[in-house]
Amino acid sequence: MIGMAETATETVVINAPAAQVWDVVTALEHYPEWVKVIKDVVVRARDDQQRPLEVEFRASAFGRSTHYTLGYDYSRTPTALSWNMVKGDIQRAIDGAYTFTENPDGTTTVVYDLAIELATTLPGFVKRRAEVRILNTLRELKARVEGTPA
Repeated sequence: MIGMAETATETVVINAPAAQVWDVVTALEHYPEWVKVIKDVVVRARDDQQRPLEVEFRASAFGRSTHYTLGYDYSRTPTALSWNMVKGDIQRAIDGAYTFTENPDGTTTVVYDLAIELATTLPGFVKRRAEVRILNTLRELKARVEGTPA
């Protein structure tokens, strides 16, 4: 029996233009420098513009290390970056997207959507704790772009 995906959405306003936010988000090989749960990144394939297309991540999750590979979709550049899981060890699916809206005052509103389906059932409190850690990525993105501590 396949379980339902856990979904989460978070929104933040970053004090920077959308192009600057885009540059940080698409520099996937630098995620271990600012995303606390990401321990290692290996770009497995790039497109003809040298953007990461298939990326393997090692992250801390649920008290252990997990590996997953995501495929990136640049078809809505520069207003959105989305991804889907290619393979994973404890996940059945990972689908997500960043959506960027540049505001008249020069700030950027970023919406982070994420859906994860795990291969095993976890207690609710463990899932909630994991969701908070995952959504911290958006706060870490804000800190990275603005040059302030997360």
